[in-house]
Amino acid sequence: MDDSAMDSVSQIADFLQSSSEVTFSGTSQTDIYLFIEETLCRLRYFKLRRCERTIIKRYLEQMTGYSRSQMTRLVKKQKSRGTIKVKTGKRGAPFHKKYGAEDIALLAETDLAHSRLSGPATTKIFMREYEVFHDERFVRLRDISVSHVYNLRQTMQYTSKTKFFSKTRPTATMIGERRKPNPEGKPGYLRVDTVHQGDDLLLKEKGVYHINTVDDVLQWEVIGAVKTICDHDLVPLLESLIDQYPFRILGFHSDNGSEYINRQVAAMLNRLLIKQTKSRARRCNDNALGESKNGSVIRKHMGYAHIKKDHASAINTFYKEHFNSYLNFHRPSGYATIITDAKGKEKKIYETYEIPYKRLLSLPSPEQYLKPDMTLEHLSAEAMRQSDNQAAREMQKAKHLLFTSFRVS
Repeated sequence: MDDSAMDSVSQIADFLQSSSEVTFSGTSQTDIYLFIEETLCRLRYFKLRRCERTIIKRYLEQMTGYSRSQMTRLVKKQKSRGTIKVKTGKRGAPFHKKYGAEDIALLAETDLAHSRLSGPATTKIFMREYEVFHDERFVRLRDISVSHVYNLRQTMQYTSKTKFFSKTRPTATMIGERRKPNPEGKPGYLRVDTVHQGDDLLLKEKGVYHINTVDDVLQWEVIGAVKTICDHDLVPLLESLIDQYPFRILGFHSDNGSEYINRQVAAMLNRLLIKQTKSRARRCNDNALGESKNGSVIRKHMGYAHIKKDHASAINTFYKEHFNSYLNFHRPSGYATIITDAKGKEKKIYETYEIPYKRLLSLPSPEQYLKPDMTLEHLSAEAMRQSDNQAAREMQKAKHLLFTSFRVS
């Protein structure tokens, strides 16, 4: 680009305002440095005021694509040396490699013979080969560090001679706190789990997914169904399930499955001011309540056979209009009493069986836990609308119609 006609700061400023998309394209770094040097000399950069120098630097940054800090370094070099030149000196001699091709070959040979032991075990073998069995080939490898063994295993020469594959390392995520919830006798802490309704082995098709949510204290249970556990299907369903609870939800506990431990679910829970927790490693009882309800409720009524995911909407309607009401107002649940023996060992005894709705009423001042638009009178009206047997028969009738629709389709 020939910009020799622009010999004043005002012309440069006008150019910056009118053509912000124009850039300079040099054939080499030498051309770019020459352009910067000529521009600084032609405009007498170092005799300008500070505000004018800023305009010139902005112009050079735009035309070269260099960053502000990089341009500042080049301007300082021009001021101190009177010129800007590309370094053309030769590099020094490379560092001497202590472990060469022969050593890498010995490492590969040893790993193949021992099925690739750990780094410390491998270095022990190198030391024994040299000191005990007097193999002079291991004179350098006898002193190799454990960390450098792993470095050599990454070289192309090593990988070309071996066929070892490392496991995919899990990616740590900061979503959710890894601990067991402690509701302290207050409702609103959910245990959440997923139940998959089998695969169609012939058509290679996934079945419907049941999403089971259970309150830790009351065992108030709300279930939904979804086609897939992708975010665009699961997140709206979770929000719908949380909305069906008559009391405020404060906690959301699940296993470490990616359907729950992701940014979309975390954002939804943060918006609803719900604390998210996840199960701890090697603590299978962290979500025991959800697992037990999967078997005693969902599997008992929905079975194990494959159900097409296209029926998710119909199943979800059945849950919302019939099944969830039956579970919480007419089906007794067992509540554990923890007994501690003389040795400090805890044992759960199930002597108390109660309707979740009645369990809610047994809490001190139960109305304090309800949502603003919910009252005890409304819950009582729902509980007394049918007897337990009537609600069960109506639920079974609706379930029969639901399963009949599966066969028709």
